[in-house]
Amino acid sequence: MTAFAYIAAALAEIAGCFAFWAWLRLDKPLWWVLPGIASLALFAYLLTLVDSDHAGCTYAAYGGVYIVAALLWLWAVEGARPDRWDVIGAAVCLGGAAIILFGPRGAPV
Repeated sequence: MTAFAYIAAALAEIAGCFAFWAWLRLDKPLWWVLPGIASLALFAYLLTLVDSDHAGCTYAAYGGVYIVAALLWLWAVEGARPDRWDVIGAAVCLGGAAIILFGPRGAPV
């Protein structure tokens, strides 16, 4: 369920933000904002489905998934292929997200 929530949240957030980008930067009509707002609300809801004791851990781990999803959006929607540094950076971020989400918990540092 966690992977689904993160992937769906990333797509919802990127789609919502892109709707605003399209309106403000690509001269799309104002009505593009309405599905953008709905998509951003869906994004916020989806993150609540992640099983975590603390919202901050959920959001921090989500960051790595978001970075990968943003690069996939860049490639699939905007037609710009990520380079090797994008891929390496995304892998590092996903590794960090996994540590945050699945690392053993003990006493705080």
